[in-house]
Amino acid sequence: MCGINGVIAKSPVKDLKRRVHNMNESIVHRGPDAGNVLEVTDGRGAFGHRRLSIIDLNARADQPMRTEGGKDALTYNGEIYNYKKLKTGLRYPFRTECDTEVVLAGLHEEGISFLSKCNGMFAFGFWNDAKKELILCRDRMGIKPLFYYYDGEKVIFSSEIKGILNSGLVEAKLNYEALDDYLGYRYVREPYTLFENIYQVEAGTVCCFDGDLKKSSYRYWDLPTDFNTAEKYSEADIKKRFQDELTEAVRRRMIADVPLGTYLSGGVDSSILSAITAQASDRQLHTYTIGFPDMNEFDYAQMVAQRYGTLHHEILINEEEYLEKMEEIIGYKDAPLGVPNEIPLAVMSRVLKENITVVLSGEGADELLGGYGRIFRSPFDYRNHSLERDFYDFFLERYEYVPRYLRDKYVKGSKEMRSRFDKEIRDRFSNYENEYNVFWFFHQYHVKGLLQRVDTTTMLAAVEARVPFLDHELIEFAYSEIPYQMKLRWKSEACKEQAKKLQASAYSEKLDIPKYVLRQTAYAFLPAEVIERKKVGFPVPLAAWEKELLAMARRELQGACWLRESDTVEELLKDGLALPQGNQIMWMFINIQLFCKQYFNRAWEY
Repeated sequence: MCGINGVIAKSPVKDLKRRVHNMNESIVHRGPDAGNVLEVTDGRGAFGHRRLSIIDLNARADQPMRTEGGKDALTYNGEIYNYKKLKTGLRYPFRTECDTEVVLAGLHEEGISFLSKCNGMFAFGFWNDAKKELILCRDRMGIKPLFYYYDGEKVIFSSEIKGILNSGLVEAKLNYEALDDYLGYRYVREPYTLFENIYQVEAGTVCCFDGDLKKSSYRYWDLPTDFNTAEKYSEADIKKRFQDELTEAVRRRMIADVPLGTYLSGGVDSSILSAITAQASDRQLHTYTIGFPDMNEFDYAQMVAQRYGTLHHEILINEEEYLEKMEEIIGYKDAPLGVPNEIPLAVMSRVLKENITVVLSGEGADELLGGYGRIFRSPFDYRNHSLERDFYDFFLERYEYVPRYLRDKYVKGSKEMRSRFDKEIRDRFSNYENEYNVFWFFHQYHVKGLLQRVDTTTMLAAVEARVPFLDHELIEFAYSEIPYQMKLRWKSEACKEQAKKLQASAYSEKLDIPKYVLRQTAYAFLPAEVIERKKVGFPVPLAAWEKELLAMARRELQGACWLRESDTVEELLKDGLALPQGNQIMWMFINIQLFCKQYFNRAWEY
């Protein structure tokens, strides 16, 4: 796991290697073990790399890496879990034992089609010297980040936006349109960012820049469209096959030449991952949980830790430490924080780095198996209450975080991005059943925000996070082989009839069982108290801190350039706090301003 950088231009770039070195230094936290710069085309292009050593710790595996006796080059961030098997099918004269060289050899011999064989997470820049072509690519689900600036004359790419800015070739300009997306979705959807002319390489996508720097792109993988709604099936068979698939996804992610552990929050997702990992490990497992003095899940995590004899670590964070770290973590993310638990996760990563370098995390379980019952049940509620309306509108009212009327009233910027996404998604929804549409939406959009969160909060401490529930083979299995009724299960036919008169916010987890197949599988691994308790997420006591957040909002938001009127702060706070999620809305507005102060009040070009 690493940080990657690069510049490719039509004409020579002054001080090219020094600029790429500066890019490397700005993301040194991602790879403290080694750093190098490699010129890939005379005066016009160079790759940079910061290394976090996970597999083959020898310096021979440092990057950027060239082909043996050739000029193709790779700067790569990620892990290919089946790299040893792939290696046996290549004719390349290998010099290392790392997965990086397998990716380099595969791309050199087979081209991008090689990626169809890879199971893993990755982002890379590849220079094809024969074609004078730059290829930028991300893994299927976008687990690892990759950003780029492109103006027709040059391409600048990096694992983090600060890498691009520290090239000195780009000025930071706020993308006002993207503020609307952040407030609605808690992150900015691909391919956009909060910076003008800086984009995300989309998940499962290849971006190519030819010798004239003309850009083309295509998807090499997409979410499945085969969605199982069968009503007749063997529950025992599905449960066994799911357990086998999940266990294999976990085992794949245990390969490492450094110590490995797991997050253990006390919820069913992290608990079953910890249980499977502990059973498969040949050494005592480190597990970690964090919470606040008056709000934590330590008791549930402890139940699992004791059952599997893990080296369990409980970490406490208080209000003062939390608020002090907001600006710091924003500076690592290059964006406003999306959810309040990003700060505790960052604190936890710095603690776990004392013992381990790789951590398994439970992101993706809810998206895979219908864990957000209040929203995943929206197709059922729609059929029973709102058929005269468009389902997409009905769904968004339940999904979007800051309501549109509030964004429209207070936040500057056109709504063209919103309109483009609305049209695209509405059109897609019209082609599929609504049950499928919700799962697709959560994998296409929602989970990407969670992945940004886990990447930022681990890599700032030079920790590699792996997410078994987002294994692409497990996703394909869940879509095609697990019936919908084994994801969201009614407790009885009577419960289903009762739910028809209610909304999901009133009946979810009372009349039905979200993530049914996971919970049923978990009984072989976990105490019933962990499996059967109501989902609580990762609690952060923002409501208890309302006074401090109000003072912070009044101090920071007055005169903010992105608010429509500088004298509407009190009205904004009043309107926001009138909503059930008001304290988090206020927290999000504070985040925007702390972000803007860091990035748009200074000059970057030199």
